[in-house]
Amino acid sequence: MERTLALIKPDGVEKNLIGKIITFYEDAGLKVVALRMEQISEEFASEHYGEHKGRPYYEELITFITRSPLCALILEGHDAVELVRKTNGATDPSVAQEGTIRGAYGTDKTQNCVHASDSIKNAEHEMALWFPNK
Repeated sequence: MERTLALIKPDGVEKNLIGKIITFYEDAGLKVVALRMEQISEEFASEHYGEHKGRPYYEELITFITRSPLCALILEGHDAVELVRKTNGATDPSVAQEGTIRGAYGTDKTQNCVHASDSIKNAEHEMALWFPNK
């Protein structure tokens, strides 16, 4: 079984969508094996999004992800990385397929309710960062 990290971003938490978003993952055949909810610091956010440092949207991203609590999850299943990304939908909700999380609840490329690791390597790195004891 493969594992990956998903985040329910602050906009998803603010809209009271935690349960609905988790249902999308469970209905796709994924199992929640770890979950934590917290408001992260700018330092932690910059560690998570370090690869985006220097890009024009970086400061907006850090401000957004630290503005209120979020939920971090480890999801497990067959081809979990790809399945979570498919369930989330395109980063831009305006082009996300119907039946995806971002298609249903996203507002724009930043406020799109969810984050997912984009590869097994990044999933391992992000899971270790968010869940160091798992």
